Order: sequence, then structure tokens, then C-alpha cells
Amino acid sequence: MTDLVCTSGSAAARRRLARLERRGEVAGARVEADVRRIIEAVRRRGDRALLAFTRRFDGVSLRRGELRVPDGALARAYRKQPPTVRRDLALAARRIRAFHARQRERSWSFRDATGARLGQRIEPLARVGVYIPGGRAVYPSTVLMTVVTARVAGVREVIAVTPAQKGGDHPLDNPLILAACHVAGVDRLYRLGGAQAIAALAFGTETVPRVDKIVGPGNIYVATAKRLCYGHVAIDAIAGPSEVVIVADRSADPELVAADMLAQAEHDPLAAAVCLTTDRRLAARVVVALAAQLATLPRRAIAARALAAFGAIVVTRSVAEAVEIANRLAPEHLELAVRDPGPVAAGVRHAGAVFLGQDAPEALGDYLAGPNHVLPTGGTARFASPLGVYDFVKRTSVIGAGPRTLATLGPPVVRLARLEGLDAHGRAIERRLAAMRGGNR
Repeated sequence: MTDLVCTSGSAAARRRLARLERRGEVAGARVEADVRRIIEAVRRRGDRALLAFTRRFDGVSLRRGELRVPDGALARAYRKQPPTVRRDLALAARRIRAFHARQRERSWSFRDATGARLGQRIEPLARVGVYIPGGRAVYPSTVLMTVVTARVAGVREVIAVTPAQKGGDHPLDNPLILAACHVAGVDRLYRLGGAQAIAALAFGTETVPRVDKIVGPGNIYVATAKRLCYGHVAIDAIAGPSEVVIVADRSADPELVAADMLAQAEHDPLAAAVCLTTDRRLAARVVVALAAQLATLPRRAIAARALAAFGAIVVTRSVAEAVEIANRLAPEHLELAVRDPGPVAAGVRHAGAVFLGQDAPEALGDYLAGPNHVLPTGGTARFASPLGVYDFVKRTSVIGAGPRTLATLGPPVVRLARLEGLDAHGRAIERRLAAMRGGNR
């Protein structure tokens, strides 16, 4: 693992950091044609296509009536969980709900100097689809992060999909996912995964209702399907592989830095774990800690592949340089393992979530801190935000005007319309002005 260490500005550092920007590009191009065919098949054949793809990709043969998990199954799965699991799920839901309640927007209006009544109405989406991954791991935390946030926003109906599990006991493919759906408030859960699940949510089938927006992370097939369905349905983002960047000074504990890098690397072979440190000795100690901790990690094969391809420990000249590199990467998770994280955080411009100090690891944010763990990946934190209540509402402009407003604003509207060559626009105003002058209004 010593090849992970490089110096900022070196060819090795440039090469390793550049890989982060290219993760998934080749795979995306390779699978796009397949995903297009899947989407078209679901649009044409509906449930028949869903059943065929579930059999082909998940190895599970279902009948049409088995696509939807029975209503009572969610509550039953919850009741069968150990008390500690029920308490932990409830605690996470409460903390997520409390944080996101602060994001609620209110409708507003005002009357301007011309007498016009202007405003904005905030309306929750009617029906949202949530994708719950179910490949390499089980993610009840994603259920809570997405569904609880939608509920806080006031979404009327939440539809969830998660892949059917080969060898599972129908209809309880994964009791923990079902229990989390019960706690979060899912209305309907379907045993669907992959691009076919996204297509079903986007266009609807005989069994799956069409939704207004799809949220939630997934693999490259899911991400590609979301991108191709956008416009027919709203989406939260094109999620890519997960990533963490850790800025560390000499005060950092190398064992904890290594633990946080592995916590990210175990997600996926495409996950990225990067440490930017001012201390060369710390870098060497992190390498030793990584090797020791990796040896006992259950998912060590996945983590080792991720570190080999997308891991790096870069020695920088200063903390300021480390932060500047982090800003260029715009990572999903940014940990500040430094003595005084407050001033360092002030220099952060691009990150999905910032974790202040080594007592605030990324894993805390994944489960119980409260802010959403569905975050922008692949450098999109330059312009994108974490999933929030604002993702589950739409805004409508409200305009009211009377004679005084038209008398003041009408003439310049006519002039601007004519400048654009849109005479009918101008005439629509002129007719009203003429009627006002004639005393007909």
C-alpha cells in the first residue's frame, strides 16, 4: 500500500486524483444502450417486462401479484425486529425529521408599489418514487433518509422499490428494509430493482404507478436510467460512486484516518478514499493502519479494490493547499481531521457534507447525525446540494394585477413586446389600456 502515498504536484498525485473524475465514465457509455432497451421494453410491455427482467437480472421468478409487498408485511417485519433495532430505527427517524423540519419553506406574497399582488406558493409533490439499493449491502438508512424527508415536505404518497432477493422468503425479501419502510412511512413497496424499476416509476405499468419524481442512489444501471428518464419524470441527481476526502494535520490519529478511509472503500470497488495531509509521517502511519485494519475487514476484497484504484494519500505543503485540492475535487464527504476545524471549514467552497474534527466521522452522518446522507458525488458538489425538503416541493408564481398596475406597467410591456417582435403580446395589453381609458373597466 505504500504506492498510495504521493506528494502534491507530482505526476503520481495528478494521476491518482484525476482517476476520481473519470470513475464510471466508461461503464456509463457501455451500459447506456442496454438501459435504453430496458426502458423501452417497460414502456411497451409493462409488468411483463418487469417480471422478465427480474427473472433475468435478479434470478427471481415472480408472478404479477408478487411485485408488490403486501400492506401488512411492513408492520409485521417491524414488530419482529429486536427491540434495539426498533429503537435505533426510531432514533434515526426522529433525528432526520428534526433536522429536515428546519428546511421547510413557506408560501409568501406581497403587494408592490403599483398595487400588484405577487407571491410564491409552495406545494409538495403528489407522488414520489424512492429507489432503495439492494445489491452489495442492505440500506435501511437510505429508506429513512429519503422517505422521512419526503414526509416532512408533505408528499402525499411515497412509492418505494427495492430489488427482489434471490433465495429470499417472499414477501419478506429483507425484513430490515421492510421495517425501515414502516418506520419511515412508505405507502407502497415493490420488489423491483435496476433500470427496470426506474422505468416503471417514470412511466407506470399495470401494477406500478407513475410518480412525479424519483430519488435515491443506485448502481450505474440505475443512474443511467434516471438520466435517460429525466424530463418524463423529475430526479434528484445522477448518483455516482461514493467518496471521502480527509484533510489531516499532524494532530490526526492515523488509526482513525485509516478507519474512515476503509468505511468509504467498503461501499463499492469504485468508491474513492483520499487523505490529504501535511505530515509525511502521518501518511506512513496511515498506510500501516490501512493494511492492519483491512486484514480483518469482512468486505476487505471490495475495500482493497477501491483503494488500489481510487485511493490516495497525498502529502501537501500546507492545510490551505489541502483544502484547495479538496475544493477542486468537490467531494461527497469532506472530513477535517485537524486541530482547529472551524477556520479550515471557512475555506471550504465545494463539498456535499463537511465533518468537523475526528469526533465527527462520515459514518455518523450516514446514520444518525440528522442531515441527509444522499449527497452530490463525482464533483457535482460544485453546483448540487444534499437531498432535502426542497427536493420534494414545487414552487408556483402568483401574479395579481388591477387597473393601477396595468396603467403603470402596461406601456413598457407594450414597448418591450414590440422590441421582440411579439405584437400579439403588446396588443393584449393595449386592449386593456384602451378599455380602461374608455371607462369600460
